[in-house]
Amino acid sequence: MTRPPILVAPSLLACDFGNLESEVRAAEAAGGDWLHCDVMDGHFVDNISFGPAFVKAAAKVATVPLDVHLMVTRPDVYFPRFTEVAGNISVHLEAEHDVKQTLRGIRAAGCGAGLAICPATDFAGVLPYLEEIELLLIMTVVPGFGGQPFLREMMTKVRAAAETRERLGLGYRIEVDGGVTVETAKLAVESGADTLVAGTSVFGASDWSEAVSRLRGDR
Repeated sequence: MTRPPILVAPSLLACDFGNLESEVRAAEAAGGDWLHCDVMDGHFVDNISFGPAFVKAAAKVATVPLDVHLMVTRPDVYFPRFTEVAGNISVHLEAEHDVKQTLRGIRAAGCGAGLAICPATDFAGVLPYLEEIELLLIMTVVPGFGGQPFLREMMTKVRAAAETRERLGLGYRIEVDGGVTVETAKLAVESGADTLVAGTSVFGASDWSEAVSRLRGDR
């Protein structure tokens, strides 16, 4: 099975919210393949970020797919509020919903369905759902806040995801989110990841184009 190309998804959680339009344009110009949108409700995770209005504002400017990550307790209730503008919508295995039904609802709405798992969750939990998804998001930090250190032990799950994808002949992408730097991106890609979410590594860099290129492994 041919390995998918490496994609970099700058995370808007790390951008300057007061200059959203220019930040979106600059992240795209730097080579961002997707724009990652972390939606937090203050219940599933101990933080509040932004909601549908912010994502729709980003969508008015963006020309690349929006990769929406719902860190919310009831993703089945909230995902329809994002389907008009999202390319992908990822929901958590650990949230309160019928996982398979939610994933099928996202797909039926014309979006890529993603399933996310927290660091404490065993990889075996996603096995019943792999045929329902386009994207498997493996959190490499405890979700809720940006700027956390990368949990290298999560590479065991990334390797398991890559091995399982190959064994079953499936086509889901393997995304990592949290603490992604040039160094940890290389480790993640070597382990089997093909989609890299990066916040401060892009928006905090002096040269965004160079940052994206280095994350992708072009330099």
